[in-house]
Amino acid sequence: MLCGAARVRVSNVVLIVFEFPESGFVVLIVFEFQMSVLPNIERYILCTQGLRSELSMANSFRKLVSCVILDLDGTLLNTDCIVSDVLRVYLVKHGKQWDGRRAHRIVGKTPYEAAAAVVEDYELSISADELLSETSPIFADQWCKIKAQPGANRLIEYLKSNGVPLVLASNSPKANIEEKISHHQGWKESFSFIIGGDEVKSGKPSPEIYIEAAKRLKMDPSSCLVIEDSLPGVIAGKEAGMEVVAVPSLPKQSQLFTSADEVINSLLDFRPEKWGLPAFEDWVEGTLPIEPWYIGGPVIKGFGRGSKVLGIPTANLSTEGYSALLSDHPSGVYFGWARLATQGVYKMVMSIGWNPYFNNTEKTIEPWLLHDFNEDFYGEDLQLVIVGYIRPEANFPSLETLIAKIYEDREIAEKALDLPLYLKYKEDTYLKKSLQHSC
Repeated sequence: MLCGAARVRVSNVVLIVFEFPESGFVVLIVFEFQMSVLPNIERYILCTQGLRSELSMANSFRKLVSCVILDLDGTLLNTDCIVSDVLRVYLVKHGKQWDGRRAHRIVGKTPYEAAAAVVEDYELSISADELLSETSPIFADQWCKIKAQPGANRLIEYLKSNGVPLVLASNSPKANIEEKISHHQGWKESFSFIIGGDEVKSGKPSPEIYIEAAKRLKMDPSSCLVIEDSLPGVIAGKEAGMEVVAVPSLPKQSQLFTSADEVINSLLDFRPEKWGLPAFEDWVEGTLPIEPWYIGGPVIKGFGRGSKVLGIPTANLSTEGYSALLSDHPSGVYFGWARLATQGVYKMVMSIGWNPYFNNTEKTIEPWLLHDFNEDFYGEDLQLVIVGYIRPEANFPSLETLIAKIYEDREIAEKALDLPLYLKYKEDTYLKKSLQHSC
């Protein structure tokens, strides 16, 4: 008796999986099979015992793809911060004040369209061309300061090392693209080619730039995966007939990306194996090692829900003065080491973000020191070394499921911090300097 079957087709590759529970066999039929696309499947017919993981992998595929096309601004580079800083200063000269709530009006647009939106939104007495002429030199001086989005270097390096064709397609002029990526070692050489918005008649949301990319790759659009941060980019990718993963660059916007095939919080959460590509191999016991980063300050009173509502005493830090640092790191659950100036070093797990269950209006930092303290320590200096990532921020259907997940995060962090990979940071010089300062 045939219990289940799954069929996936990508370009010239067809994979059909049949399961026969009574006989205990699973049959894979592959037409025009390509090892580069399905590197983990080596036999056509295998017994169930040896194929459970392969069957699970096949059923979890969204679609098998052969190449990845990346957007640049907002996706690979944290351009939004530079744009906000420049426009904040520029608008003051015109008697206007930058409003971050209008940032969505320029994200993903061509330079001219973005300039036109600014002129309209702020009722400026100049044309879009004049605004571009005045701000372009200012932006050009700032391109060297643009930071890579978390996970961008990891994604580019890993896909390149696994022979996955990579293309860069952006609404920015090609010269601007090349200037921006010249400050990031190895990026330019990683792409098969680069397409700028000035090389097509219409920029995104027109699909033209992605259709052109598929033509140059000599691939069917359906075998291409696009990774985008903006709605115009997502629309362009879908109109081109491609699969699209959205990584919204603006906070609290995920619900708008309904046309995307998948929406992720950051590039740290991208799972290439879902698309038939080689999986990352750097996850360690449910955690992702990251470049350590540091933050500290006096412990402040938070929303009063940690102990009272959740039964979890968090040690909140003020975000004042840390807006730039917070914008560099996506919301999610992290872990590392914490030092209280007068008490010592402890394991900690922390959330950064808007806590969707409580719908915060601002991005917060809420560490949980994994130790039972006899009394509160408000006002005491707290230094944090963040060394790993666990998961993206998420909403939950009930308070009980939220609490259960937080305790699961604690268990993952506690075990991970005993690994030499993370344990060494307990002796980080940042924490030692903090201790010396307090003595």
